Amino acid sequence: MNTRMKSFITRAFAMILAAALLTGMLAGCVGKGPENTAETTPESTPETTSESTSETTPEETDSPATDKVAELLGKMTLEEKIGQMMIASFRIWQEEGSSDKTNVTELNDAIRACLKQNHFGGTILFAENFKNAEQTYRLTRDLQSSNQQGSPVPLLICADQEGGLVVRVGFGTTGIGSMALAAAGDKDCAKQMAEIYGKELRALGINTDYAPVIDVNNNPTNPVIGVRSFSDDPETVARFGLGYMEGMSKAGVISTLKHFPGHGDTDTDSHTGFPLINKTYEELKAFELIPYKKAIDNGAEMIMTAHIQYPQIEKETYVSTSTGEKVFIPATMSKTILTDILRKDMGFDGVIVTDALDMRAITDNFAVEDVICKTVNAGADMLILPIVTNAELFKLTSGVVKLTAGLVKDGKISESKINEAAERILRLKEKHGILDETDFNVSEAGIKNANETVGSAENRAFAESLALKALTLIKNENGAYPLKNPAGKTLILFSEGASSRAGYGKVAAKKLGRDDFEIIVSTKDNKDGCLKAASDAENVILVSRAYNEASLNPDTDAGFSTGVFDTIIAQRHATGKTTIVISCQLPYDAARFGEADAIILTYCSNVLRELPNESGEGSAYSPNLAAAIEACFTGEKLSGKLPVSIPKLDGQYKITNEILYQREIN
Repeated sequence: MNTRMKSFITRAFAMILAAALLTGMLAGCVGKGPENTAETTPESTPETTSESTSETTPEETDSPATDKVAELLGKMTLEEKIGQMMIASFRIWQEEGSSDKTNVTELNDAIRACLKQNHFGGTILFAENFKNAEQTYRLTRDLQSSNQQGSPVPLLICADQEGGLVVRVGFGTTGIGSMALAAAGDKDCAKQMAEIYGKELRALGINTDYAPVIDVNNNPTNPVIGVRSFSDDPETVARFGLGYMEGMSKAGVISTLKHFPGHGDTDTDSHTGFPLINKTYEELKAFELIPYKKAIDNGAEMIMTAHIQYPQIEKETYVSTSTGEKVFIPATMSKTILTDILRKDMGFDGVIVTDALDMRAITDNFAVEDVICKTVNAGADMLILPIVTNAELFKLTSGVVKLTAGLVKDGKISESKINEAAERILRLKEKHGILDETDFNVSEAGIKNANETVGSAENRAFAESLALKALTLIKNENGAYPLKNPAGKTLILFSEGASSRAGYGKVAAKKLGRDDFEIIVSTKDNKDGCLKAASDAENVILVSRAYNEASLNPDTDAGFSTGVFDTIIAQRHATGKTTIVISCQLPYDAARFGEADAIILTYCSNVLRELPNESGEGSAYSPNLAAAIEACFTGEKLSGKLPVSIPKLDGQYKITNEILYQREIN
């Protein structure tokens, strides 16, 4: 590849992978460039580090390629092997020179040609790619057919369908989320819920799910994991994570454990910042790594990396491209973490996939060539490329295989790493029968199956039953739950942070056959109206959404509604009336409303952009919150168990180390 083309591709990649544009070719990987010099100490945490210079791990030599995989590898060029390592994403289309953007719900000729040319190992789909079941089924068939024009190796078609807060297939069964599954108290619930997700994905032509999250949410201030985690207890996370894996496997879908070696103890979101966890390897082994080790011992096939710094484990530093300050290279780029710990110490011989490489933890700190060099040399098998949202990024995606091949030929990436990665990817595809798939024509039977399976009434009914089972009545005084006069005038008041969830009040009202609920969202301008409505109502249900620590503080923009709730609770107590608070996301707001008469934890309510229609179909509808509102009127016995410990708050509404409510699931 000529220098001019290589430089252009690098600059295009840097538009998304760096805060500032690269103006020319970089000198190479860290340690070779003029500015970024590695500072690697001789100390290494894992005991196996002395062997880490070997390019072939014991697992690789003990597991020779099958004849079919060996035959494929023998015929593949370097570029074709590299292509297998790349996960492309065609999310939004924008023609060069145009300001018009459209969601990629069907392929155009340019995308088809890109797939034919590059032999990608997979693609990842996002919410923008999904419109309805038939459209998605046609899209995945077209992705595979277009790829088939250039490669005999079918794609991994992937999606983040965790359930609960993180779902891409909005018209499917959203489910209740991981923490709610743990609250339901039965590993089989996680298995059955995951099997439903898996069957719906398979019906759409998706064979890989980037789930479950097996991070241990041991930091209540975590802004990105929270209810996506099963628990703050590693054994509980392991148990339910294994159940989830089993359900996915039963449905014929590859599951992906994330985010290794653990994203639960951060107070920074790697989408928007660069987290750091200052723990030793021994500390991780005693806690965060427990679920991963158990999953590996039970056949885990794919693990996703975390863009997190672990300075007590990986000591190599890098000069940030945006700040000029030294940062530690993240787990995604760390040979110590991916090869020495994950492969050698923990015995993982499956596929390692990076988290998305357009997250700001990466783009704000690392230059493009170094991202590619260090992730591959560290031991990553598959790289999730930046999401295509414009013409320049499309050009990048079209040229990244050639760029990487040039780095291999220049000696900056070990060719043995390419060979090992390609073999692991092909072995995984062979195991799941993907290599044998050849017919990607659209069929009426396939359309019918997709329409009947995805978001079916049966699947949604099961999710609703689990939502009820997960509801946790953490406090009930003065006979507040169930409502003493359910037929009386009722106010359902949503905090400002829960405004996009207010539609669930209408969902519950419809299910109860009621049309007289007063449903209000608390804003900075309507405090007096909220207080009057609460005073006039026989029943008051306050819906709180805690999504970070600031949302607990009435003096912040995120938490001002909590002050309104305090006033309403006190006002009603003065007249002998009770109040129920429903927590619809992080359960830590249970500590915030100590004066409430009853507190119900739901652990999840997805954004409700569209009310369910007569068939129950809607946009990413999670049943947790509606189930809680209904239960206040029907008086269902709530049996959910608390899967995390809830700490007390101090006088400034900050989370403390003192426990108020102890975890009940072990």
